[in-house]
Amino acid sequence: MSTLKSRFETVYTKFKLHFYQEIFARFQTREASLSTVETFCMEAIMALGSPTINEFAGFMRISSPNAAYKVGSLIKKGYIRKVQSLTDRREYHLEVTQKYIDYYNISAAYVSEVMDRIAKRFSREDRLKLEEFLEIIGGELMPEVRLPQERQEA
Repeated sequence: MSTLKSRFETVYTKFKLHFYQEIFARFQTREASLSTVETFCMEAIMALGSPTINEFAGFMRISSPNAAYKVGSLIKKGYIRKVQSLTDRREYHLEVTQKYIDYYNISAAYVSEVMDRIAKRFSREDRLKLEEFLEIIGGELMPEVRLPQERQEA
């Protein structure tokens, strides 16, 4: 395995493992009420912005009834709500609640912490180069996954 690949996998794995550590710590104090699959669903809904159930189902590659079941469970737990579209009254969009945002901030806080460390450790030029690399990786080299903000830019 190449050194670059190995180092990238290490960084990616550390972000995931930190998130899992924090989630399991919450299980110990009974604060967490999301299953692993529900956590993945919530991450996808958060990343997609405010998708419809069909958009969520298509992105996750699951059936609409399966997606509706998962969404129903997440609504009951208070992590998302369905909001009627202002333009098409037949359509409902999924929105994350503050309850999930507080849960999600476990991961976001660590990203911010690492970014602060990057700002202290690297020169402005190096940070700009890293930003350029990440933009190319996320935009050009990962075309299989398009986030809502990328669709608007295209």
